[in-house]
Amino acid sequence: MSDKGLKIGMDGKRAVANNTGLGNYSRYAVNILSAAYPGSEFVLYAPDDTDNERLRPLLARDNVSLCVPALKPAWSVRKAFWRTFDLPLDLSRDNIDLYHGLSNELPLTVKGVCPTVVTIHDIIYRRFPADYGAIDRRLYDYKYSRSARMASRVIAISERTAADLVADYGIDPAKIDVVYQGVDPVFSLDITTADRQRVRQKYGLPECFIISVGTVSPRKNQLLALQGLARLPKPVQLVVVGRLSGDYGRRFREAVAALGLSQRVKCLTDVPMADLPALYSCARVASYTSRYEGFGLPVVEALSCGTPVVACSGSCLEEAGGEGAVYVHPDDAVAYAEAAARLIDDTVAHDTVAGRGRRHIRRFSAENFARSTMTSYRKAIIDFMS
Repeated sequence: MSDKGLKIGMDGKRAVANNTGLGNYSRYAVNILSAAYPGSEFVLYAPDDTDNERLRPLLARDNVSLCVPALKPAWSVRKAFWRTFDLPLDLSRDNIDLYHGLSNELPLTVKGVCPTVVTIHDIIYRRFPADYGAIDRRLYDYKYSRSARMASRVIAISERTAADLVADYGIDPAKIDVVYQGVDPVFSLDITTADRQRVRQKYGLPECFIISVGTVSPRKNQLLALQGLARLPKPVQLVVVGRLSGDYGRRFREAVAALGLSQRVKCLTDVPMADLPALYSCARVASYTSRYEGFGLPVVEALSCGTPVVACSGSCLEEAGGEGAVYVHPDDAVAYAEAAARLIDDTVAHDTVAGRGRRHIRRFSAENFARSTMTSYRKAIIDFMS
């Protein structure tokens, strides 16, 4: 791909500090864009330079750098002050052509400094307010809506998120670009028999299992998978990759015991990203029972590994899975069990759905992400200058 040597500033806070959701997205964006556009420079701005082994290889590239304050702010209030008042000055000093807020927000005083793009991932706090404290909800509402209105362009990670921004905040659809996130490059590597044998031994995986990746929480709705599992034959097990969070995690453990599933449910935490492709590949079916998502990346991850998915209808998971998933109502355990049983027992159905899934996820390629994001940047620059 060609470019005109843009100097792009990026919110590096999550790329430095987080190894889940928004951190993964931030590093993915830096990785894909810096590789696709070697003539452009990508400067990450963060309040500190905490070493992160996932970020380290990106910072080794000639066109990627990390910029932190000379006096690193130690307190959260000071970090907020730096982001609001000092960061825009840094962007002007560094002659940044465009600033990209990768995780739902822009500095409050950045307007007029340079063209801006903000990626909005979801507005879950509006759909599931009980999952958030009252102060957090008001803060997110203010920051996300203000950033979307102030930005030169808005990137939404799905059509669902784009529609929510229009409906809830009145954002002009003409300034929103839907840019799908692809999966981590580790999912594009070949998965060998040796890889599968290694993770089977490492995690003590059963012969036939359903895999569920994601924090166990009310919105993720993993109790549906337990209720469905109880209706499936005993050889089928459930492997959960993710933390068991708060009260819902307690309810999940209690349901495992009450349904007599103690020998059929395995919970794994702190699984390295490098092991996930082989874990998905070993599973007969992947489960994603969330009631609401901005996108649903685990669906795409599973399909990348050739594993069909049982997912819930009602948000954006149909966008993520296309015909590579079977969709059920988030409260219908009978339908969930029937869908899972068909994909487990019927090899033709399993392979047909998996094949459709592989074709569907071509739209989530790194090339499409890079091209669409750079197009959004160029639109933002034109809009800013007009």
